[in-house]
Amino acid sequence: MDDTRDAELEMRMVAVPSPAVPSRISPARSRRLHAMDRRFRWLTGGLAFLVLLLLVGVALSLFLRGWEAFHHFGFAFFWSDAWDPVTENFGALVPIYGTLVSSLTALLIAVPISFGIALFISELAPEWLRQPIGSAIELLAGIPSIIFGMWGLFVFAPVLGSAEPWLNDHLGALPGIGALFRGPPMGIGMLTAGIILAIMVIPFISAIMRDVFLVVPAMLKESAYGLGATTWEVARHVVLPYTRTAVVGGVFLGLGRALGETMAVTFVIGNAHDLHISLLDAGNSIAAALANEFAEAFSPMYKSALMALGFILFIITFVVLVLAKLMLWRLGQGQGKVGL
Repeated sequence: MDDTRDAELEMRMVAVPSPAVPSRISPARSRRLHAMDRRFRWLTGGLAFLVLLLLVGVALSLFLRGWEAFHHFGFAFFWSDAWDPVTENFGALVPIYGTLVSSLTALLIAVPISFGIALFISELAPEWLRQPIGSAIELLAGIPSIIFGMWGLFVFAPVLGSAEPWLNDHLGALPGIGALFRGPPMGIGMLTAGIILAIMVIPFISAIMRDVFLVVPAMLKESAYGLGATTWEVARHVVLPYTRTAVVGGVFLGLGRALGETMAVTFVIGNAHDLHISLLDAGNSIAAALANEFAEAFSPMYKSALMALGFILFIITFVVLVLAKLMLWRLGQGQGKVGL
């Protein structure tokens, strides 16, 4: 019996091929490989440097073309609400205010909705319903912005206009925030622009949140459920702390999308160079002002003022990205810490 087992073992050892011993690389081939590595490193480094060079070139070009307006108006250009092409008196306060307010309004609306969508898909929805809902949400990202603008102007604005008297009567009477909801019931204005922007950024934020919620280890969530935690408690104390870096990144991605949006905002914001605290009044944004007025700029100062607005939008976006990087870096130090 033992002889038979030994024979079988020997046959198996013979049948298994021995690992091939790598042949020694010749010096000439080694030099060629090192040369290819150096060329590849220089190529990739050059492409990365080219992107940085393009970024600096765009910023420098906008600054130089807007220098006439910066030099003529000085720092007053940033806080002046004047915009008179006839007298060539320009200020950037109204477009800056409109850009920031409409974008922040969009985030205030989009982030809770996106969180609810992502939580439903990842935790509550049955398996057969997750994919259709996820695909439907992602389809919103593929719709051109001009379609959102046309829908907002011809469909949504009349509906909101009919509801704005109620906002005036009820929310407008509240102390503090009431001034935000007192205004003419036109249907177009800062609030309409914020809502349309929120609809546009929901697919980006919710898609990121859904993807990161699905990669949370099941053991963490099951442990929390085993301790008696509810779905909301699991989402708040386990899922969000574990994925907060990616969630914040998704929120800032939506903010960047909202800051630079042009056509949808141009349709519904009202395009008025007037400064109002009310969200129901018409306003303007930097992107909308550039889209509306660049073709009509008839003087060098007018064109320079528009270029200066473009440079300001570039700086705002750059500052937002820098703040996002800093916040992500700080959040990354405590990534994955959960607690009930």
